[in-house]
Amino acid sequence: MNLKSTLKQPNVPTLAVLCAVAFLLLAPDVFAGNGGNNEFGAIYTIDPLALGTLGRIMAVTFVAVGLVGGVMRGSIMGFVVGIAAGLGVYTAPTVIDAIVTAVI
Repeated sequence: MNLKSTLKQPNVPTLAVLCAVAFLLLAPDVFAGNGGNNEFGAIYTIDPLALGTLGRIMAVTFVAVGLVGGVMRGSIMGFVVGIAAGLGVYTAPTVIDAIVTAVI
């Protein structure tokens, strides 16, 4: 028995109707700006940590580890990666907040 002959082609109109019904049933779950729960609450917890003393300690640690890695390998790229990671730790909460915050 051939496997190709046993498989049926999908019925496109039936799939379209099923998708439309699913979208209609899920439509009440979509809320925009209702003042409800904040899905990105963890970002606001990380924000003071990353921009405060902990963020600076992490940035200096990244730079130090990058510097040591660069000296061990004989390359400056470890130092550059350390600087980039430190800047990323310090600026990530601000960038994420700007991306997910709607301006109306």
